[in-house]
Amino acid sequence: MSADKNCMHGIAAEFDDAEGILNAARAAKAAGYKDIKAYTPLYVEGLNEIIDDSPNIFPWLVVGGLFAGAVFGMAFQYFASVEGYPINVGGRPLFSWPAFIPVSFELAILFAALALVGGYFVRIGLPLPYHPIFNTPNIELASRSRFFLCIETRDKQFHLQNTRAFLEGLEPLNVSEVQC
Repeated sequence: MSADKNCMHGIAAEFDDAEGILNAARAAKAAGYKDIKAYTPLYVEGLNEIIDDSPNIFPWLVVGGLFAGAVFGMAFQYFASVEGYPINVGGRPLFSWPAFIPVSFELAILFAALALVGGYFVRIGLPLPYHPIFNTPNIELASRSRFFLCIETRDKQFHLQNTRAFLEGLEPLNVSEVQC
């Protein structure tokens, strides 16, 4: 089964249980593969730590959103109270920062939430109406009872015959090429 590497997305192995995909993911990482994706019907404890070694940027997104929201809230109220419509109410100063704290706090929370949701969508690649993994035989079982591990062709160590032999050595139910 010879196929053009440019037309392939990767090679997928189908496993019957969570322990099988965990062992396969550990073996693939130990063999030096980096571009590994897992498709499972349920959460598998420890699988994400094995296949995903990218840093977690979400705390920084939240902190950035908090800071940006607070600064925006304070600046917006400053402009409205001092520059745009300066009205002296009860003899207080035009820039009365204690009065601006509630709105700035609310905008900080709003911006943090939007940054987190936006970052999440960017990180997981949504919206994604089509993915080549849908061409894998039996992939519909990934939402019910089967576990799939895919080594992608963009991996520097990917070689069609060697990667296929490696995955077959892990004793999966099925190994198939994932076409574009």
